[in-house]
Amino acid sequence: MDLLGSLGGAEAAPAPVQCSRKGCRQPAEFQLLWNNPKIHTPERRKIWLACQEHRGWLETYLKERLLYKETLPMGEGANQ
Repeated sequence: MDLLGSLGGAEAAPAPVQCSRKGCRQPAEFQLLWNNPKIHTPERRKIWLACQEHRGWLETYLKERLLYKETLPMGEGANQ
């Protein structure tokens, strides 16, 4: 790593977005929008990111806890 070079004005490339499933390092393909009505206002949307493999698992997790709102492909809608 070149610390002096990183201080120069060149911008670093943004880190790729990864799946939110613990231990997964795959690129995210979906945004899972959710809201905890006990602590968030109704219009608030939190976002978990999911790869194709973990989309179903994460949706089920949120649905079982009555937190799930919707799933969007990456690049659409609610980027907060």
